[in-house]
Amino acid sequence: MPYVNIKVTGGSEAPTTEQKSALIQGVTELLQRVLNKNPETTVVVIDEIPMENWGIGGKAVIERRKQK
Repeated sequence: MPYVNIKVTGGSEAPTTEQKSALIQGVTELLQRVLNKNPETTVVVIDEIPMENWGIGGKAVIERRKQK
C-alpha cells in the first residue's frame, strides 16, 4: 500500500479543492503507471502548512519572499 504525503503552503497560497483532487488523481495514476501499484490501495495525504512554519536556507520563507 503506497502512502504519499504532499506538503504545501496554507493560507492564501493553498491549493484549491480542484487542484488537490488533480494532485491526488495524478499521483495515484503515476504510481500505477510507473510502479504498477494498485490505485485502490494507494493513499495520498495533502498537508497544508502555514507559511510561517516553512524555512529554506536558514530563513523563514515568509521573510525570503519579502526580500524578493
